[in-house]
Amino acid sequence: MANHKSAEKRIRQDEGKKAENKYYAKTMRNALKKVRNTSEKEAVAGELPTLVSMIDKLAKKNVIHKNKAANLKSKLASQLNKM
Repeated sequence: MANHKSAEKRIRQDEGKKAENKYYAKTMRNALKKVRNTSEKEAVAGELPTLVSMIDKLAKKNVIHKNKAANLKSKLASQLNKM
């Protein structure tokens, strides 16, 4: 357990950041599922820019790894091109 006030504060801050990161990661995963289950090209093309932006922001904040972000974006683009 933490013995210093600053360590206790850091623990409290980390809990808040963890909850926020979990929320945004889950939101991204739900958006991915929605796009992957869509069969219309126009719908996917409309959702793709917002989803790519969301993935980039999460990679920038280190919520997901930058290589994972690149892989997700690549798979989405190839899915769109196959339609």
